[in-house]
Amino acid sequence: MPTGYQSFSKWPCARLFPVRLVQFSILILCLALPASSADVVKNSKPQQSSAKPNIILITLDTTRADRMGFLGSDRGLTPNLDALSKQSVVFTKAYAQVPLTTPSHAALLTGTYPQYSHLEDLGAPLGADLPYLPDLLHKRGYHTAAFLGAYILDPAASAPGFQRGFDIYDAKFHQRKPGEDRYKSIERRAEEVADHALGWLSHHQQGPFFIWLHFYDAHDPYDPPEPFKTHYASALYDGEIAYTDSIVGSFVDVLRKHGLYQNSVIAIAADHGEAFGEHGEERHGMFLYDETIHVPLLVKLPSERFAGKRIEAKVALADIAPTLLEAAGGSPPPTIQARSLFSLMGDKPAGDNKAKSVEQPVYSETNYGHRAFGWSELQSWRTSKYLYVKAPRRELYDQTVDPTAVKNLAGTDKAIADTLASQLAEFEQKSSRTKSEATKLDPTQAEKLRALGYLASDSAGPENKASAGIDPKAKIDTANRFHRSLVDLEEDHYDEAIAELTQVLKQDPELSSGYLELGRALVHRERYQEALPVLRTAAEKNPSSGMAHYELALALIKTGDWEAALPEMKAAVVCTPKSAQMHFYLGAVHLRLKQVDEATEEFESSLKFDPGHFLTNLKYGEMLLKLENPNGAIPKLSRAIKSDPESAEAHAALAEAYHQVGQEQNANREKAKAVALQSAGGKDQTRE
Repeated sequence: MPTGYQSFSKWPCARLFPVRLVQFSILILCLALPASSADVVKNSKPQQSSAKPNIILITLDTTRADRMGFLGSDRGLTPNLDALSKQSVVFTKAYAQVPLTTPSHAALLTGTYPQYSHLEDLGAPLGADLPYLPDLLHKRGYHTAAFLGAYILDPAASAPGFQRGFDIYDAKFHQRKPGEDRYKSIERRAEEVADHALGWLSHHQQGPFFIWLHFYDAHDPYDPPEPFKTHYASALYDGEIAYTDSIVGSFVDVLRKHGLYQNSVIAIAADHGEAFGEHGEERHGMFLYDETIHVPLLVKLPSERFAGKRIEAKVALADIAPTLLEAAGGSPPPTIQARSLFSLMGDKPAGDNKAKSVEQPVYSETNYGHRAFGWSELQSWRTSKYLYVKAPRRELYDQTVDPTAVKNLAGTDKAIADTLASQLAEFEQKSSRTKSEATKLDPTQAEKLRALGYLASDSAGPENKASAGIDPKAKIDTANRFHRSLVDLEEDHYDEAIAELTQVLKQDPELSSGYLELGRALVHRERYQEALPVLRTAAEKNPSSGMAHYELALALIKTGDWEAALPEMKAAVVCTPKSAQMHFYLGAVHLRLKQVDEATEEFESSLKFDPGHFLTNLKYGEMLLKLENPNGAIPKLSRAIKSDPESAEAHAALAEAYHQVGQEQNANREKAKAVALQSAGGKDQTRE
């Protein structure tokens, strides 16, 4: 731990980031404000109170409660959050419903539990019939905007439907290319997220507005910017927390300077925490202990109402949606399952720091171990002083004397465990609804999840009673090794990943996802003959996995065996029939085999699901050109360019199509664009 670790906020260098952000953001606001608002900026007068307060939601990804000074940490990481907490209501015992980003945010924004929303996993769509805070506020006249820190919440990647109700949903991420900075592709630093948000606010100060900022920085790999990286060299996760805190402080300072603080509700919460070996877990997603489920939560109300009050009753992240809706003057619709936290705040004066209320139990779950590996699902029930975990080897902890949950009482206090199990089962039954079809991800979506260290939901294989009875506690070392290998793959350390995955399969030779990822790593190293039997095993063990069939087909293509690749790509489409990407790849294989009618059918199917699909429009258009149908090619190639204006290949093909129909002016324009892009190093190949 570096010198001065616990008093970082006192160092001069620690203020460089906040000052730089504030100065830049003030410049944006001053330049962009209309003349009628200039005096507000000049004099920094408070915004006039209105019936509808502005609402600001800030979610801190992967942030442990025990790193917050206002929750008892002495590490000195969060001076800005600590200062804000003194003007807020602090909920000391807030718990996530799922220890994964997308489903946790779904619970937070819908006020429903995962067994109702069925958004239990990464990549699952947010149902249009679910209550959704942004949509409800938008219908009440709020301007709405979201600014995201990573494509884990990108609707085009792993959060389809999350854009509903937003005027602006700022999540333009793309798959990381070899050697590309991750902060210019799959995620953004908090400073950039905040600056995008402030740029939007410069045009929407007259409100009311609802704005959501998502800071992803504390998620691994831990890589804080300077000076935090140097000062926290031995504790990079803490450095990420300190950096994020500085940006929160800067953002709040700008709100104050522009009169946007006083009449705003500011809710700040983490979506889940992070484990560092406690109970054997590395990272998050597998277990339901406090390291990953207990989260910070504070709510600053207009005029600092109830400032300094600390609520010690247990609350759920799902309670945030009805709370913010009530703050906006609305009534939660009956489909919202959680409660408003105003019922706990009461009307006691700010000096009464410990509001008392009858608390409600809190439910949490994780299906990640089941979906990724085929092991058992887990549910937890926090009530009174107990933490109960439903698992093949169930667990019971008295957290008043065992806050770190190391002494399992389920064997000795069977009556208590049975009672809590019954309560959990009753709650789950009352709060559930009929489940829709399972999520099926295409290769692009799965690759984006892998880049963030997660597996797609079809990795585990078909339901297997034996595997489903395995307690994840017994397999946590396998899970840790597996996720380390995903990090190696993302960092292009293929040999290390191959070694790690080989060890994983020695530990668990039935793990279909292990064969899939090992095969992928071997393909990256161009060891195709070694990869083929490994990928065949993956497809045999998990015949319903579109990804397994797709990766096997891809490996066969790399060896030049297009005929053998065809049935595997067909199987991939059968497994994921609504994937535009899979239909495209099958069409491309048909085209290579000169099966034009079949290729046409698959390209049409692809465009049915995604009319703007770049590769489909490009290759379909090029095929029509070769078939001497330039009039059919032009709209396809034009759509390809609309999807990707920097594709030299698409511009060149469109130029040829225009030339064939005698539109020489258009042809020359497109040819010039293609040449310019090629000269500038633009895209001249299809994207994969």
